[in-house]
Amino acid sequence: MRSVLVLGTSSGAGKTTLCAVLCRALARKGMSVAPFKASNLSLNSYACQDGGEIGMGQAFQAWACGMEPESDMNPVLLKPAGNGVIQLVRGGRPYRDISRDSPMTKEETVPTVRECFGRLSASHDIVVCEGSGSPVELNLMDRDIANVGLMRELGIPAILVGDIERGGVFAAIYGTWRLIPEDLRPQLKGFIINRFRGDGSILKEGIDRIEELTGMKCLGVMPYRFLRLPEEDSMSSSEGKLEGSDVRSAFMFNLDEMTDAFLESGLDIEEVVRISESSA
Repeated sequence: MRSVLVLGTSSGAGKTTLCAVLCRALARKGMSVAPFKASNLSLNSYACQDGGEIGMGQAFQAWACGMEPESDMNPVLLKPAGNGVIQLVRGGRPYRDISRDSPMTKEETVPTVRECFGRLSASHDIVVCEGSGSPVELNLMDRDIANVGLMRELGIPAILVGDIERGGVFAAIYGTWRLIPEDLRPQLKGFIINRFRGDGSILKEGIDRIEELTGMKCLGVMPYRFLRLPEEDSMSSSEGKLEGSDVRSAFMFNLDEMTDAFLESGLDIEEVVRISESSA
């Protein structure tokens, strides 16, 4: 089993974009790739050909892999329904409404997550997993199934993405590493600095220090670019340019340009493959 989990130091750090780029770069290398997000909170969903419903981000990531979206790619979808109620879509199908008085439990979601991931990993060379929000929301960590929960359940190695545009990227990366449960820290293998404007070499001193403190390897400093796709949360940005006769071709055109830019900027795709091979 080869897999890698992309975590963000915050919502909007670039997880969805980076996962799409990784899917595209790996697919262009001739690998059979599938995207996966254990749990997604989004009203913006996609109806798959198999009749299931998943988050739109995973649908676009599937296109990046050169395949049609499948329900297994997003086993738990949470759709806000108003008045404190959220519809739980499990395995692509509406399951029940959850609320403060009737919360979602790991017992009703983790088995589905494991089953969906198992089918994808059995039929593809590598699974690129996307985390959700920040992995170190301390008030939510015991209920998490998309970040530390996935690391613990499936032994998936992870890389961290930090957004330097917001400032404080080194603190965000190191702080996230420190707050990850100590027994899971060895699964954090690398980090990526996203949305940098200028010459990435000026960050060398800070990168060296983070590598020394954490044992994680820097996998690249990515340029300030936007991948245009439907947004999933309030922290996302819809900037960027699309060209093409339909949504899919427009997205792929934009994605190929962005993948080329990331690879030219030093995205270490070979190291990502090596990290994926350390899956449990």
